[in-house]
This record gives sequence, C-alpha cells and structure tokens, in this order.
Amino acid sequence: MIFLLLLLLVAAATVPAAAWALRRASAPIPSALAAGLTALGATAVTVRWLTGGWPGWWLPVPALLTVVAVPLALADLRHLRLPDVLTLPAYPLFGAAIGAAALGGGGPSLALRALAAALLFGGAHAAVHHFAPASLGAGDVKLSGSLGAILGAAGWPALLLATCSAALLTLAMAAVRRRERVPHGPALLAAAWLCALFPLAL
Repeated sequence: MIFLLLLLLVAAATVPAAAWALRRASAPIPSALAAGLTALGATAVTVRWLTGGWPGWWLPVPALLTVVAVPLALADLRHLRLPDVLTLPAYPLFGAAIGAAALGGGGPSLALRALAAALLFGGAHAAVHHFAPASLGAGDVKLSGSLGAILGAAGWPALLLATCSAALLTLAMAAVRRRERVPHGPALLAAAWLCALFPLAL
C-alpha cells in the first residue's frame, strides 16, 4: 500500500512538468485529467506487479511508459500532434528503464531484443510515412522507435500485437469521431502500454 501511494505521488508529480512542456510547445493539455489518468495507470501497473504479474525488475518500464503516454495521448487527441518535447526524451528515458530491467534480471537478450525492435518498428513506421505521408505523421514515426524498444523487450509477438491492435483502435476512433484526420498516437501508446502491462517474454 505504501509503495502504491509512493508511485502515485511520483506519477502525479510528473504531470505538471509534462503539462508545462506541452504548453510551451503550443499543445496544452488538461492537467487534472492528465493527473487522474496517470494515477489510474500507475495503480494498474502497481496492482499488476503486486499480484505477481511480472518480476520487480520490469516495474520501471510500464511505470515510466505510463507517465509519458498519458500526456502524449492527450496532446495528440486535442491537437493532432505528438510534440518533440516528449517524443524525443522518451528515447533515453525508455532506454534507461530497459537497461535497468536488463541489469536487474532480464539479461542482455532483453536489451538486444529492445534495440532490434526499436530499429524494426521505427523503420517500418518511417517507411509508411515516406510512401504515404497522409496516413502517418512524423510524430508517430518519432514515437514508434522508443515504443518499439518497449515492445521488443516485452517479447517479439508484442510488435505484431501492438501493430494490429493500434490499427484497429485507430479505425474505431475514426468511426466514432467521423473526422477527416484521426490521430494514431493514442492507439499506438495504448497498445504499447497494454503489452508492457502484460509482457509475453519475461
């Protein structure tokens, strides 16, 4: 219980910094909503760990993904943008979390899998953006590399699972919102978060 409260406090403390950075990038988000969703995500991560869903050394990965994913998803939903102020720092942040997981018990294979998956996932999204730029934004490409690392660390099947589920979520959003442009980032972030919460190869 104490650990849950501590994680909630740490997660909530990141929201003002993320909101400030997004406001400076002309992509403001509702801070109260961001804090609430981040707290819910952190609770789910903690409960999953406490109930033996995965070893403790994996905890930094979904926890850090939660605090990055929520403000990014909200920014993309509101402004159809994934600002560099959060997509680019995600690379060293997720890299550090994956490195800690590898050193903590995941082993070198986890880190190597993450690196290979980051290149593969990021490269695939870059190729789609190059050949069909209207279907995938540059922000999605920048985000995909760091998310690919997390998906690779969670297991090779997670790449395919996240790709398919993100596409389905985006299609569902398009059917509901009925807008000319529908962001793909929130679906990609949600799919990656679920794969990190339920990893397939730890």
